[in-house]
Amino acid sequence: MTASSSAEPVDLVVIHEHPEWQKPLFEALDRRGVSWAAFDLKSAVFGDHDVPRARLYFNQASPSAYLRGNARAVPLGLAYMRQLQWQGARVLNGADVFALELSKTAQGALMQTLGIDHPKALTFNSLEALRRRRDEVSWPALLKPEQGGSGARIAVVDSFADVEKIFADEGIWQPDNLFLLQEYLPHDATRGIVRLEFLGGELLYAMRVVTHGRFNLCPAPVCNPDDGSASACEIPLVAAVPDKPVEFYPFPEVPDDAVATAKRIVKAAGLSVGGIEYLETPDGRRVFYDVNANSNLRPSIAAAFGFDPFERVVDFLQNELARS
Repeated sequence: MTASSSAEPVDLVVIHEHPEWQKPLFEALDRRGVSWAAFDLKSAVFGDHDVPRARLYFNQASPSAYLRGNARAVPLGLAYMRQLQWQGARVLNGADVFALELSKTAQGALMQTLGIDHPKALTFNSLEALRRRRDEVSWPALLKPEQGGSGARIAVVDSFADVEKIFADEGIWQPDNLFLLQEYLPHDATRGIVRLEFLGGELLYAMRVVTHGRFNLCPAPVCNPDDGSASACEIPLVAAVPDKPVEFYPFPEVPDDAVATAKRIVKAAGLSVGGIEYLETPDGRRVFYDVNANSNLRPSIAAAFGFDPFERVVDFLQNELARS
């Protein structure tokens, strides 16, 4: 059960910032009788003399914390995990993995190193600098923050003038003052994109996500409810939201070679739990474009495959505890 605010020893600590996302995991941990506690990054403190209280830590922090007014959760989470790891604690999806999730540039560099097709992008911190390389851009292009999160502040732009209009609002630079101008990848809207969820290096399930032009593809039901009702997550936008909600479908026939490629990313990134996304273009490219360390599993999709995803996560965590 959840420990008190004291630092009494437990087997597992879940590092997080969004309790609604974590409810199914917390409930599964309670059902299984795991000794655990939560470390909530929204308002937290730790000391450099603190001794790790758990045999295992599980990072569920999210880059999108700033969208909920919790911008300070991300740097504190990184600092906390780095301290734990220097102290010899085991942290699943630890500081290096979280840093990768925070950086679309780093994700692109990883895939470039692995020889995996991914969107070409320019990373910039000023429009003046970007203007010097505007001839390298094919329009339309995709504008997105370096630190991603729930599709916030992503827009399709048709010209450099469109980019300039968006950046007339200085607040758009949140949260880390870096943006990408990325290759726009057309794809069949009826087939959408593919998201593969991995647990312990193996495929848990795959699903197709029909976006209808939306960019918030978070699988958590509180963000994209199964009944198509309004999201509980307020996402700042730079473009109009399409009328149709995002649709999620089981994808049991995911190609083996796509799974193999995603597994290479998972292994190279050191992901314990995570989601990998790709899409297919009309000219036959299979392009991998997103690495998610905070994997919000979707119970309705896993149910189509015959299991509860959070029970599987607890199985994994208990196996990791046995190794600790």
